[in-house]
Amino acid sequence: MIRLFEQHFVREQKELDGMWSYVREDGAEYTLPVPGCIEQHPELLTYRGKGTYYKKVFIKEKTNVRLEFKGVSHTADVYFDNEFLVHHYNAFTGFSGIVEGVEPGEHEIKVCVDNSFSEASALHVPNDYYTYGGIMRPVVMEQIGNVYIKNVHFTPDKSEGIWNGKIEVEVENVSDKDIPVEVRIELARTEMTEMFHAGARSCGQVTFQVKCENAEEWNTDSPRLYLLHTNLLLDGKIVDDYIDRVGFRTISMTKQRLLINGKPVFLKGFNRHEDYGTIGSAIPLQVMVQDMDLMQETGANAVRTCHYPNDERFLDLCDERGMMVWEENHARGLSLEQMCNPNFDRQCRDCIDEMISQHYNHPAIVIWGILNECDSTSETGREKYKNQYEQIKRLDSSRPTTSATCKHFQDICLDLLDIVSFNMYSGWYQDVPVKDRHEQEMDWIAQTGGAGKPVIVSEFGAAAMYGYRDRGRCKWSEERQADIIRENLEVYREDERITGVFIWQFADCKVTEEEWFFSRARCHNNKGVVDEYRRPKEAFDVVKQLFPQMNGKEK
Repeated sequence: MIRLFEQHFVREQKELDGMWSYVREDGAEYTLPVPGCIEQHPELLTYRGKGTYYKKVFIKEKTNVRLEFKGVSHTADVYFDNEFLVHHYNAFTGFSGIVEGVEPGEHEIKVCVDNSFSEASALHVPNDYYTYGGIMRPVVMEQIGNVYIKNVHFTPDKSEGIWNGKIEVEVENVSDKDIPVEVRIELARTEMTEMFHAGARSCGQVTFQVKCENAEEWNTDSPRLYLLHTNLLLDGKIVDDYIDRVGFRTISMTKQRLLINGKPVFLKGFNRHEDYGTIGSAIPLQVMVQDMDLMQETGANAVRTCHYPNDERFLDLCDERGMMVWEENHARGLSLEQMCNPNFDRQCRDCIDEMISQHYNHPAIVIWGILNECDSTSETGREKYKNQYEQIKRLDSSRPTTSATCKHFQDICLDLLDIVSFNMYSGWYQDVPVKDRHEQEMDWIAQTGGAGKPVIVSEFGAAAMYGYRDRGRCKWSEERQADIIRENLEVYREDERITGVFIWQFADCKVTEEEWFFSRARCHNNKGVVDEYRRPKEAFDVVKQLFPQMNGKEK
């Protein structure tokens, strides 16, 4: 399943899920599932390196073929009948390539993948989460004409009590001839049409301004969604279509508060990695739904996609359930030296471009984040933060920006962002009272570039081994974890200066063994309130008790 709704009624589309051939760099051959991580095969449990996937496909009639990959870790080179098609870096954003004039018959797709660590990869490095390998998200094969709808963006706003929207339709012409087409949109019982001259070998945009007087708003209690239909007509006949799901909602800020549709919200959420037991980061829909059910059972209304863009199917679930999302680009804990990798700026820029372009229409996404716990203390680091915030604002000025910092009393970037967010592990890494340490942090924020801005506690928590109980409440016990999370939540519940909290983390996840991460027990980050198989720990019930008590902070 690619999305939780049909995206095309006209364009022919085929999912390529199933068993693919895989040949490791040393020649060893396997048959692996797609989507899937190579690590789920018993002979590839710890393999890090190169390999090649192969898949035969059949084409009925001559056509242009568009291949779309939702996520390949972490580097991919795609070939069609041994002809190079497209190169892509980053496991967590999608990419595509078009093969023109494909003849009927059998053809072969070849995908060369690499999940190794080297200077060529500035973002996938040894880290506090595991870099799995393989084609970990869905693959789709489409048949398109010479002119097709490449993308559609929807930006809602409200004026004089009436919902309006800007719809930007991106149309691409892959042929050598200019082609006049008609672009038609339908949204919330509103229809509009425009003629468009698609220039040869070019990509252009058609913009609609629509008024939807009867549209209902999307909010966390009533997440109303609408299908946005876009059709492309040639000589009066529909030749292509594109369907996306959108919501009418606005995001704004006042002092110390985030507003959805002009009403204050308090974010009660979890940091969530895409990682599950024996299947790694290739999360199936069933597990996504289970995660959502468990988070909402606690009373959570928000989730942070640490530390990379998430699978669109999970974002679709968030849209449907009214779960607010902080989505961020791919970077975690990078030092200044790592941020000076010659590939860093380009790979971050590409990730942000793709994240926002591909996920723009999700009403659940209310915050864009960048560079979790990276170097924000140097002038060089500050310049990189500044460039990324400016890039986001050029692409999307409708959502606020933030970055989770751990550079307490040293961060020099708080003036660059819209919302101040900090990671604090009082009671776990620092044996200090939560309230005292929190007050120090809030005072420092008020005296720096964060004065007057909304504040989010973006990470807090403690580790526990599932099933390990101790009446003395020692470290690593479920009791100690529950105590620390309780103390944190009770402090934040009483502080009117903050607008959200995100517990670290929802579920235990695997980490790499390189560098200091090997010191994590079981080579896992064990701070989940559920373990890697989603078995709740004692802390889960503490959150379930306290999250509902924080509802009053939204008023």
